[in-house]
Order: sequence, then structure tokens, then C-alpha cells
Amino acid sequence: MSTIIRVTGEHPSTITVGHGLGFEPILEALDEAATKVLIVHARPLAARAEALAQYLNGQGVEASTADHPDAEAGKSIEVVASLWDECGRLQLGRKDAIIAMGGGATTDMAGFVAATWLRGITLINVPTTLLAMVDAAVGGKTGINTSVGKNLVGSFYPATAVVADMDLLESLPAPDLAAGAAEVIKCGFIADPEILRIVESTDPQELLRADSPQLAEVTTRAIAVKARVVSADLTEGGLREILNYGHTLAHAIERANDYTWRHGDAVAVGCCFAARLAHARGQLSAKDVARHDDLFSRVGLPTRYEGSTLDKLTRIMLSDKKVRRGILRFVLLDGIANPGTVSVDPQELQAPASQIGIRA
Repeated sequence: MSTIIRVTGEHPSTITVGHGLGFEPILEALDEAATKVLIVHARPLAARAEALAQYLNGQGVEASTADHPDAEAGKSIEVVASLWDECGRLQLGRKDAIIAMGGGATTDMAGFVAATWLRGITLINVPTTLLAMVDAAVGGKTGINTSVGKNLVGSFYPATAVVADMDLLESLPAPDLAAGAAEVIKCGFIADPEILRIVESTDPQELLRADSPQLAEVTTRAIAVKARVVSADLTEGGLREILNYGHTLAHAIERANDYTWRHGDAVAVGCCFAARLAHARGQLSAKDVARHDDLFSRVGLPTRYEGSTLDKLTRIMLSDKKVRRGILRFVLLDGIANPGTVSVDPQELQAPASQIGIRA
């Protein structure tokens, strides 16, 4: 059984979510004039990428594969340049496609290759982690990392189709599945409280199973939240900023740790910090702050961070894309499912930071 979610607007796309989807939805998403595809994949997915290539070759589409270093190490300009060379060697044309198979790092980076080769060819995302299914693979953001920061070089380039086969989660390590749950829970806080209710009422071991019906429901709901937001605001002109709930501090934590922290772990801490900041401003109740801690810890995610100082993290946050004229801006809740972006004085960060273990 599968669910189809559509992103509307200027750049429509189709997201198929379910179990046992196989390769057929990928073939159906190709342009009728496509003759070649390049499957870009993380190295641990070599066997599945090769199986997809054999399937497509059997359907008359010339399919090649290219791997890349795993996780954030793959999001570099050197990796992108090597894939541009491969696109040239294969003579990929405007009607051909890049298929990104892997986690968020793969869809981010390969999406950027698709956006820039011939100024844009078809992109199909095949996310293989929960985090990628609910976040990176959906919504059209592509990008790579530099020494200055994460995802500061990239483009808005939506995939024509996203094929999220939840059977692929069966081999995902438990910590990675939990990290993906951070973005699911985030969507519950900003837009869909039913997600929170399901997480609260489901045993964590049951929830974090690939074949769990509850996991399928909250994943589909989280994708639907992002699809609605992106349909209204692809290029982050306003509404889309709410998807960055928890991410201002999260990205700073990731960079302060040379991207060795899982993104979902950092988002969990970032949301718990944002909840305390909102409480200090009179926007969020103490009960809802505690609910943040309870929900993230329930699925095994951290709610505290002691690995850096507030001074260092603040300097990093000042390079955040939401900063305007040197002023920090955070997505905060004014009650559950009522997010907004506010300007924040750095002095306001001290108390919430100390409450989650960050040193002055």
C-alpha cells in the first residue's frame, strides 16, 4: 500500500510513500525522452544501485552508477566536480536524469549536481533513511558544505519525483532511525499535533520499527506537512522558515563538532533549546517545554549539549541564513502548532543555553 503526496506550485512534484514500492515508480518518473540516467549513491548502497541499473537497462534506459563518500564527507565541491565529469563522460542530455539514492547527504549533493548540469536535468530522489524521507529528499533544497558552513552553497531544485520505500528502513541502524524521528517530531510541534499524540501513545520500540504502522503514519504526516509548506513557499521567502524550527542551534552544533553529530540529534537539542527560549519570552508554557524533552528523549534522542560554549555557538549562528543585518532570528512557537520567526538579542540566549548544558 502506498500514499501519493503532491507538491503543487511553480515546480510540482510527486512523493510516493509506502512499503514494497520497488523500481517501477522510478521508471515512471523519467521523462519519456530520457535515454540515460546516472544513479548517484552512497557506497553502502552499491548492490541496490546496481539492481536498479540492471532493471532500467532492461527497460531500455542506459543506466550507470557512481558512488560517493558516505554522509557529510560526500557533500564537497570535489565530489560534485567528479560527478560533473561523469555526466560529461556519459553525455547526459537535458531529458536524461540523475537518480539520488541514499540519505540526506546524497540527495543534497546529487540534487545540486542535477541542478547545475546543463543548468538543470531531471532529478529523482530515492531516500533510504527516515531523515531523508521526511526532510532532505522533499522540498527542493540542494547543497554542499564548505569551510564556512553547512549547505551555504546550493540551489532550490525540486525533484520531479520522490520514491520513499519504507522497506529500505529495515537495515537502518536504530540510532539513525531515531535521528530521523527528530524531524518527524519537529513537524508535530510546528504543524500537526496528531504526530505528537501518536509518538506519545506508541511504545518506542514499536514506533521505531521499519514495518510499524505508526511509523508509517507519522512519516506520511510529516512529509505532508513539508509538502504543504513547500507548495506555498519553495524559496523560503516567508512561511518555509518554520521548517527551520530547532535548526539555528542545530546547525551550529553540527559545525562546532565538524559534522560528526547526527543531524537529527542536533535538531532534537535545538528544538528543546528553542522551547526554553520561547518560554523565557512568555510564548510557550512550562508544560509544553517539558513535552519537548519527553518526546525527544522517548525515542532516544539527546535533549542537552555540553560540547561547546555559547560564545562559540553564537558566532557560528551569526552565519545562519535567517540572520538579517547581523541580528539573530529564531523560529519559535507561540503555542503548539503556531510557529513564527522572531529577532533575538544574544543576551536572551544565556538562560535557555545554561538550562540544556551549554557553557557560557
